[in-house]
Amino acid sequence: MKVINQLKTVELTNGETITYRERPGGEKVLLLIHGNMTSSKHWDVLMETISDQYTIIAPDLRGFGGSTYHNRAKHVKDFSNDIKLFADKLGLKKFSLVGWSFGGTVCMQFCADNPGYCEKLVLLASGSTRGYAHYKTNSDGSPDLSTRFTTIEEVENDQMRTIPMQTLYDTKDRDGLKMVWNAAIYTHNKPEESKYEQYIDDMLTQRNLADVYHVLNTFNISHVDHEAAKGTGEIDKINLPILNLYGERDLVVPFIMTQEIIEDFGNKASSVKLVNCGHSPLIDDLQQLTREIEKFLA
Repeated sequence: MKVINQLKTVELTNGETITYRERPGGEKVLLLIHGNMTSSKHWDVLMETISDQYTIIAPDLRGFGGSTYHNRAKHVKDFSNDIKLFADKLGLKKFSLVGWSFGGTVCMQFCADNPGYCEKLVLLASGSTRGYAHYKTNSDGSPDLSTRFTTIEEVENDQMRTIPMQTLYDTKDRDGLKMVWNAAIYTHNKPEESKYEQYIDDMLTQRNLADVYHVLNTFNISHVDHEAAKGTGEIDKINLPILNLYGERDLVVPFIMTQEIIEDFGNKASSVKLVNCGHSPLIDDLQQLTREIEKFLA
């Protein structure tokens, strides 16, 4: 099987340009939606491994990779609407979705808004149905769980999270980015060095860090209100087979958020713990990840 690493380009009707990678395969189509600080490049190992009965398409979300960022995103819907326009442009009517981390959030919103497109949904180390909280930070560096941010301005001016991460981007601090990923994501296995360098190159393409933090913080399709957003109840519109995959030692998405997904979807979703995996099962145990995805999609 050959992964097409050259980026293809699609012009959306909303003025954005979406780049994507494609691996040819069979009639079944699988769309891979990446997370924050990544792009379609980070799917490379899965695209090389998963069964060739699938044609795999991995777009760069708006503001990531080679895609444009002409209009700032204010809601997860801005990203999920792009996926709808992208699918329509490519003539995709039936496909399955795999959403990793922030990509899982985007996929949930897409499925709520566009019934009939997605046949099966895989949430991989996904943010919660109730968003990913962005809290004020105490002087000792711990989160102040009593004060959740509610505005983009608060997120942009966060001295403990947004500004330090944005500074790593602005200064192209490769060593700093590696320190973050080694501490939070690649805590078990690491990519081989040349691939890791490519991933760092890819991280540095992101142009919307604070906006992504904000839309994650204010996302809430559940029936449970939180400080940043009332629950919309849109989860009721998602009626398709769902597989919720989570790493047993994920340091990015705490298990309490996974529990929210399990609680909110109820028996509509099956959940599988990926043994000895953190936030990147693609690197920690690609074989286990591929096996669970293929078993679910079969």
